[in-house]
Amino acid sequence: MFSPALSQLAIAFPDIDPIIVQFGPLAIRWYSLAYIVGIVLGWLYARRIVRNERLWGGKAPVSVPDLDDFLLWATIGIIVGGRLGFVLFYDLPLYLEEPSRILQTWQGGMSFHGGLIGTTVAMFAFAWRRGLPVWSLIDIVSAVVPIGLFFGRVANFINSELWGRPSDVPWAVVFPTGGDIARHPSQLYEAALEGLVLLLVLRLCTHTFLKLRSPRFVTGVFIAGYGAARTFVEFYREPDFQIGYLYGDWLTMGMVLSIPMILLGLALVATAGKPAAR
Repeated sequence: MFSPALSQLAIAFPDIDPIIVQFGPLAIRWYSLAYIVGIVLGWLYARRIVRNERLWGGKAPVSVPDLDDFLLWATIGIIVGGRLGFVLFYDLPLYLEEPSRILQTWQGGMSFHGGLIGTTVAMFAFAWRRGLPVWSLIDIVSAVVPIGLFFGRVANFINSELWGRPSDVPWAVVFPTGGDIARHPSQLYEAALEGLVLLLVLRLCTHTFLKLRSPRFVTGVFIAGYGAARTFVEFYREPDFQIGYLYGDWLTMGMVLSIPMILLGLALVATAGKPAAR
């Protein structure tokens, strides 16, 4: 059990300014940079996946120019969906009282589940407009999303937000916004599981098991993998203060939104298309 006295032995929060550089009223923040770097690196990795004909058993059904044009659609889906998801799922009363705060994204407040919905809408719309096989496009995007998740969670850590529950583990951190209490650095747990581990698992699916030839499989692994990782970390992450626990002292909104993802992901894997003949 956590002991307040042990907070003195916790790791001090690194002195990292959330603002990288500022020019008058214009500030470049780590939070914004994380989204930009994640999107750009994901786009570059997706281009490599599309160019690798071995992964597809021939020419990929989605071209590099298609990905280049989709980049803007994806960016809009991530930002608009992520922000609106946070507003609707986590703190709607506050934003109804002060609608202007919806646009203040530099203060944090992005929902992965909302971003997923926004990006999914963008993928279906773009695939329909271009006449592309929608599941192949979604598989490509799913394979690269953990890159953005990794940088986003690291940015959450730098912002001293979404920290974990009180803890006396040796690596507990006292966050400047979390009171004089040592806490789990749950943002880094998520960066490791949702980012690095999930990226490696998806890399095995695409490059070793050649599952891009089975539409929906990679998407299913990503959705189920994220849902499982997020549900696990929720046991160490402090629930949003405006919501708290939904049941007992363990069920959180993050779990409620993530558990259905596990079921959906498993269903997609089970119904994935058969590999094309070589």
